[in-house]
Parts: sequence; C-alpha cells; structure tokens
Amino acid sequence: MRLLKLVPEDTNIQFLRWRLPFFTVSGLLVIASWILVFTQGLNLGVDFVGGQMIRVTFTQSAEAPVASLRTEVAALGYGDPVIQRFGAPNEVSIRLRLPTGSDKNTGLADAMAKRIVATIKADHADARLDGVDSVSGKVSKELGWTAFQALGLAAIAISIYIWYRFEWQFGVGALLSLVHDVSLTLGMFAVTQMEFDLNIVAAILTIIGYSLNDTIVVYDRIRENLKKFRKMAVPDLLDLSVNETLNRTVMTSAMMLITLSALLLFGPRVIFGFTAAITMGIFVGTYSSVYMAAPILIWLKVTSTSFVPTETAQERQDRLAREGARP
Repeated sequence: MRLLKLVPEDTNIQFLRWRLPFFTVSGLLVIASWILVFTQGLNLGVDFVGGQMIRVTFTQSAEAPVASLRTEVAALGYGDPVIQRFGAPNEVSIRLRLPTGSDKNTGLADAMAKRIVATIKADHADARLDGVDSVSGKVSKELGWTAFQALGLAAIAISIYIWYRFEWQFGVGALLSLVHDVSLTLGMFAVTQMEFDLNIVAAILTIIGYSLNDTIVVYDRIRENLKKFRKMAVPDLLDLSVNETLNRTVMTSAMMLITLSALLLFGPRVIFGFTAAITMGIFVGTYSSVYMAAPILIWLKVTSTSFVPTETAQERQDRLAREGARP
C-alpha cells in the first residue's frame, strides 16, 4: 500500500520568485493588525479586566444545565457569561466582568452576584451556591502584562536557541516569522472582537511552538543543502529545500486543520476562541515557513559558504605543512 502524498515528490514550485509581493502583503497585514490592536483594542476577558466567579452545584442533577444557565444569566444584562464545568459534571463556574463603577462602589459587584444567584435558584431548585470570588481590575492587568511578557520572552528564547543551533540569520528569520504569526492572530481578534482571555494566550504559545517546529524543519533542510550544493544559487537552493519539505508541511497542517475545523463547527462554545486562534495560527504559520522564514535569508546575506568553517592561521599552517610533506 502506497503512502498518501498530498504533494508529488517531483514538485518544483518557484516560491522565491514571488518573495517581494508576498513580503509586501505580509508587512502591510502586520502593520494593519497592530493599528487595529492599538485603535480598536482587544475584547479583554475577565482574566484581564477583572470580574467575578460564582460556583454553583446542582445537587439533584447528573449534569449542570449549561445551555439554559447561559441564557438565563445573559438575560440579566451583565454581558455574556463564561460558564464552564468545574470539577464534577454537575458543578459549574460562572464568570462575568465586574459592573461599571464597581472599582469605586464595591456594592455593585455584591448586588450583581446576589441577583444572579437568586435567578439561578428560582429557575433551578437544586442549585447550591459554593462560593463567590472576585478579581480586581488591578490584579487582572498585572496578570495580562505577565502573560504578554511570557509571549515575548518565549519568542526571544526560541530565536536565541535557533541562533545557537544554526546561524544568527536563522534566529532573526525565525523571530520575524513568529512576530508575523502572532501579529496576524492578534489582528483577527481585534477585527472580530472575540473575547481575549488566558485561553487565547495559551493558544498563541501553541502557535509559537507549531510555527517554530515547521520553520526548524525547513531551516534544517536548507542547512543540509547548503553543505551539499555549494555552487547552487541561494534562491534556487531555498526553493529546492522548501519543495523537499513541502509534503511534510502540507500533510501536517492539513491534518491539524481538519481536526480544528470539526472543533470550530461542532465543539463547545467555551473553546471557540481558543480553537479559532489555533486555526488562524496554523494557517499563517504554514504560510510564514514558506514565504517568510526562507526568503528572508537572502536579505540577511546567507550564502553557500555560511556553514563552511573558517580556517584559522594555525590550521592553515598545519594544512600547508601536511601538503608540503607529501611526496
């Protein structure tokens, strides 16, 4: 039985021919994404702006009525709640943003919690309140800043590793690819105004890992071919390397996108944003591995001698001495 190949082995697509138009489009998209992030902003969730979490157990039910709870709590006018199962199937946590002005008047948050609990108990006789926890806006802002620091440090640490493993040009190329992927994902959230919470930060870290893995596969093949084809022009060598890894890249991304599409269409609402972020990241990560990570090596002056060890003066003397000693 032959293995499935989405890309023929003799594929010879000249990706580098279109590097300038694709770089221009990518640059404009990155700039547009950050403009939207700073002007329109992200729809920050409870994790980043502060909020209240109400924990409820339905003692006489095997499972909590999540769908009806979402409708009942949303009808109170406090915004869309985030409702998740918390522990056992009949236990849930209900998270909502703190009402406007609650930073000055703490009674507003208490009134909101009492009204929500009263509504739930009125509609569900077996509902038992397990606790009400509040997170201040100041703590949430510190949490958000820490999360974005983690993203930045992860990208920098990865680039340093690639710099050490390959050459500095590869580290810069990987960092720019990661910036491209994260920027477009943030731009999507700025445009759609989907809720941006800690789940999305986890998704972005996943995107960084996936994009890096794809980029390293391409870079490793480029390094091998630089050693093998010393006289080949660098653009042709980069095209060859990308084509040689294209089947692996397309197959991996296609399988991931099929799974993520199923989650987008049929998965629970609570993970929709997480799934959408990873789906976007897989798409742009695959694109950047082909049209960003490889072509940028040309502008960073990678040549056919980049991996040829530099001969020191002592090594040159030893080599000449060996050559002179030969009969």
